[in-house]
Amino acid sequence: MTTRYYFDHAASAPRRDEVAEAMAPWLHGVVGNPSGAHEPARRARRAIEEARDEVAAFVGADPGGVIFTAGGTESCELAILGAALNHRRHHERTEIVVSRVEHHAVLDAAAMAARDLEGVCVRYVEVDAEGVIDLDSLHETVGDDTALVSVMTANNETGVIQPLGAVSSVVLAAARRSVPLHTDAVAAAPWLHLPVVTATADMVSLCAHKLGGPVNSGALVLRGDVGLDPVQPGGGQERGLRGGTVDVAAAVGLAAAVRATARELTATNDHVLDLQATLIAALGYLPGARVTSLGVARVAGTVHVTFEGLNSDELLFLLDEAGVAASAAASCSSGAGEASHVLTAMSVAPERARGSLRLSMGAETTMAEVDAVIAIISSVVHRLGGV
Repeated sequence: MTTRYYFDHAASAPRRDEVAEAMAPWLHGVVGNPSGAHEPARRARRAIEEARDEVAAFVGADPGGVIFTAGGTESCELAILGAALNHRRHHERTEIVVSRVEHHAVLDAAAMAARDLEGVCVRYVEVDAEGVIDLDSLHETVGDDTALVSVMTANNETGVIQPLGAVSSVVLAAARRSVPLHTDAVAAAPWLHLPVVTATADMVSLCAHKLGGPVNSGALVLRGDVGLDPVQPGGGQERGLRGGTVDVAAAVGLAAAVRATARELTATNDHVLDLQATLIAALGYLPGARVTSLGVARVAGTVHVTFEGLNSDELLFLLDEAGVAASAAASCSSGAGEASHVLTAMSVAPERARGSLRLSMGAETTMAEVDAVIAIISSVVHRLGGV
């Protein structure tokens, strides 16, 4: 029987036992509607508000700013479309400013707004060869018609951390007024202390299943008075910004996941940084290999590498046969047969970008597993390269 090695935590982290235990009471029997007045409803509402407190503390915001969503994608969509809809009610022209390396949850929401809403357009900010946002490009892109700026905290493919403090300063200087800054912190949340690294962001997007929580669970966390219109209208739930009955189990699961992540953050980073260093050192010696963005800050759990002349689909197929679960880019783009938009924005040559590999780890990953995966990758690369 083939031993399995799970190196795709950035796509979805293993479900935590304490998350499953916290959710269990809300997965069967009577689960009251939190909007009701009777005792089961009050119990459900109390669980929702306790979860809201946990998520707020995790980000460093007030509980009233936590809007529960059905995942990171909806959270990003609410931030982008909600801000654009609100802005265009008061302005003739609305510009959404996003970096070229954002997750498609942001890019596609912005593109949809420009396609479907009159007077709305998208402007893109360039990045350098390491994938770090170009602050000069940002300054040139932000203007008087900017409705919001969206720059992710850490990239989901490369793990590169963006300088959100500098981004916020540039936006303020360029716009000469307060422009909301949204950050997709989904890839950063398992690794970075969000109250510090996202302190200058007005809107922060989270996703539970990247933290060992349930799928279809996330939040948009607002700081201060951000002008948003609801994207999903309904019965006035979540401050009137997200209609529909809140899923108690999903909210409780997200809260349990962020609580465990915060508790273990330092120890997990210390452990995984050693694994990351071992992987980087070994992969750098393979034929045609180049580890991505070595010169800038990255989250501990991700190692991204490209192989010139190899094809990601073939690489992933052989790795899977050997028991290694990994991905080529974002999990939703793996196997697409073309270079990712992130590597294209970084000006990575197509013949190299087509051979990309992302290995992502978590607290339970061991050095023995890393050593085994290094040996497997080496064998596969030599096989594909005919060495």
